[in-house]
Amino acid sequence: MTEGIDEQDIEGVPMRVSNVARTVTDCFEYRNKIGLDVALDALKEAPGQGGQDRRVSIDELWHHARLDRVANVMRPYLEALA
Repeated sequence: MTEGIDEQDIEGVPMRVSNVARTVTDCFEYRNKIGLDVALDALKEAPGQGGQDRRVSIDELWHHARLDRVANVMRPYLEALA
């Protein structure tokens, strides 16, 4: 439950916010409720458009996919990205 949660200070109030990798894997976990197209769009946007603009690595996505038990679902899509 605490893996992938970042603590951020927003207007003086400490907030717990999930990071990009956790958000993408949560989209795959709830793909039946939000739609597979939303999960795929989140996965396409996660790595960014270049080496410098990269928001999350494939390894970090894979780590969170294994924790959320959606690795088998995400595997073909991650392989297509790599």
